[in-house]
Amino acid sequence: MYLSQLKLWNFRKYGSQSNNLDLENPNLTVPFEKGMNVLIGENDSGKTAIIDAIKLVLKTHAYEWIKIEKSDFHRNTEKLRIEIHFKGITDDEAKHFIEWLGWDEKEKTPELILIYQSEIRDNRIIASDIKAGMDSTGFLLVAEAREYLKSTYLKALRDADSELMAKKNSRLSQILQEHKLFKKKKDGIIKHELEQIFDDANGLIKNYFNDCKAIEGQKSNKEQIANPINNFLKDFINEDSNSKFDITEAEIKSILEKISLGIEGKNNLGLGTMNRLFMAAELLHLKKENYDGLKLCMIEELEAHLHPQAQMKIIETLDREARNDIQFILTTHSPNIASKVDLKSLIICKDNDVFPLGVNYTYLGAKTNQSKYKNSYKYLERFLDVTKSNLFFAKGVILVEGWSEEILIPEIAKKINCDLTKKEISIVNVGSTAYLDFAKVFLRKDDKKDLGIPVSIVSDLDVREYERQAVIENSKQIEISGQKQYRLIKQNIINHASLIKDKENKILDTENNFVKPFISKQWTFEWCLLKSKILNSYFKEVLKSVHVGTFGECNTDEDYWEGQLAKLLLSKNLNKTELAYQLSEKLKQINAPLVFEKDDTFHYIVDAIKHACKNGN
Repeated sequence: MYLSQLKLWNFRKYGSQSNNLDLENPNLTVPFEKGMNVLIGENDSGKTAIIDAIKLVLKTHAYEWIKIEKSDFHRNTEKLRIEIHFKGITDDEAKHFIEWLGWDEKEKTPELILIYQSEIRDNRIIASDIKAGMDSTGFLLVAEAREYLKSTYLKALRDADSELMAKKNSRLSQILQEHKLFKKKKDGIIKHELEQIFDDANGLIKNYFNDCKAIEGQKSNKEQIANPINNFLKDFINEDSNSKFDITEAEIKSILEKISLGIEGKNNLGLGTMNRLFMAAELLHLKKENYDGLKLCMIEELEAHLHPQAQMKIIETLDREARNDIQFILTTHSPNIASKVDLKSLIICKDNDVFPLGVNYTYLGAKTNQSKYKNSYKYLERFLDVTKSNLFFAKGVILVEGWSEEILIPEIAKKINCDLTKKEISIVNVGSTAYLDFAKVFLRKDDKKDLGIPVSIVSDLDVREYERQAVIENSKQIEISGQKQYRLIKQNIINHASLIKDKENKILDTENNFVKPFISKQWTFEWCLLKSKILNSYFKEVLKSVHVGTFGECNTDEDYWEGQLAKLLLSKNLNKTELAYQLSEKLKQINAPLVFEKDDTFHYIVDAIKHACKNGN
């Protein structure tokens, strides 16, 4: 069985400010997959609220004190409701919930819905029991059935050191007590093997302190320790009082509370190692044999105290376990984790809603009437690395095709008062023209029209202002010093607007208010820099610096600059990265803002920046 859906009404940030709960229209519906589910998003996007709602209904194996608080009610409301739906229930699992089960006609398997509803009356919270059933109210779910629906939960910033040390009601003792190996048989009449071991140990301890043998003139153990204490006890209490020394009660709970967990051969373990040890112990719940209950593990901020390589190792292990009928629901702020899991496992939390990236919700795996809407999951699986995965946590995204744009655009943004860092905007260098594969992350095919994240796709027009024409003599190419010689033919391109529109349609064949292409006004990014009224002089300086042999003359003829740049572009010898870096450094020295007029060839970059920043702080 697995948790297939969570529905919330007026729970924390998810609400309508009305006490009339519309059961047909939850304030939030979260679909979950069988195996791995990863909730991602910026701070305060609602990830923890989702986890806490599940915990409130299911409780945890850790026996945490979880109860409803006034702060759990959506602002100015006095009623809340939580529903948890389970599917994929096997016959062995179904036997525990026969009275409450329904039938899933689509999957032809039993279905279970848990219902929790609470309200505030006279400024007091009226607690509610967990109910279950296929109607809107359900019937009381008895404690015995609820035992099979507990979850394993690891909180954020977990204190692994404290949880694994020997102490009363330690988390380690609770974990071990849940295992069948430590269950007593025959109603406790027969002692557990550990209890017998401790009986023997306590006998040895008792004999040690009651030993009457004196060695080498010293008093015996009993004379030195037990007798003085016993004498005081006779005075303090009565003549029949005598002390007893032992390790602990020979009872399995007390014994397990004396056990701590570490790593053999290692002392003074750091936070990261202790965290991993703690997770390994908690996951023991999910590896119990012949267990007919829910196998659900929720981990908040898996990355806590873990360096990136450790995060990768752990998420790979959990992903493997998720294929063995174990369900995981994780929250994370880590691009490392987001880049490592299957894209279909990700659920973006944003603007009081959730946006799953599974096949039923985006165009990532679907085809439309346009052939280029190919399956993008495989492509992104290869190329969505840690750097690119930061797009999941951004308030806006700028997709670019190369290093030049990635280096220079942040500095341009500062000069037009749109600091990308302050506004939490990510630049993603796709390293190719495969914009659509990344853009489809933000294009929905479900009833949610978009994520509300502005995405700018920056691309070159790629229509040459100059065309190369080989020098022909007697129908043969002349080679001088081993190089084919050519001259440049300048083209008269009349309708840039039409060409730009055609390029936009090739990049994105659907209208969207948030995902928009921004095409260079002319040939390439560098060509627009040269032709820009604002950046022309700065770009010429770096051209002379980077390509000394080509731009060594102090020539003011624009045709000269265009021709030389065209040769470098056509021969692919232009050092674009170094040019962008040096121009970026030069712009940092300018204290005044840059003002680009609408007719400036570089204004398309300004438009792309402003679009991506429109939701920024």
